[in-house]
Amino acid sequence: MATDDPATSADSRYAIGEALYGLVTLAVKNGPREISLTAASTLATLDRTGARRLTDLAVIEGVTQPSMSVLVTGLEAAGLAERRPDPADKRVVLVGLTPAGIEYIHARRRAGAATFAELIDKLPEDQAAALVAAVPAMNRLRELDNDRRAAAAGLNATLRTNPEGQGR
Repeated sequence: MATDDPATSADSRYAIGEALYGLVTLAVKNGPREISLTAASTLATLDRTGARRLTDLAVIEGVTQPSMSVLVTGLEAAGLAERRPDPADKRVVLVGLTPAGIEYIHARRRAGAATFAELIDKLPEDQAAALVAAVPAMNRLRELDNDRRAAAAGLNATLRTNPEGQGR
């Protein structure tokens, strides 16, 4: 964010951060509640990145390996995820989405997008246009976070989403 006054820049960044945080809170409040936020985040990670080792998922999601194992067991029981051998190394087990898991996370994403679309329809045209103009920056923020999480996890493969943000 280019500006001549560093204080204004910091204030603007904070205001944007607060607005985005408020929207995240809105999305969480209005989202489905049949699985935990960590489970939904894990499904979204698997959708973006493909099958992963349980240890990688634990690091990416910021939980312990035993907690991730319990979570994955629950996702398996719900038919949303499955453990499978790594085609490159049969000794390694990967966690991946089932077709039901793919459909679930895509439906959840569509429902969330529809909630925001309804609200955007109520905005004046100039404010809606400002949001359209901000879409590339918002997508880039998500990419930067994915890159940060991948680096923190020490993963070789990137967690970058595709441009549409619609999974693999």
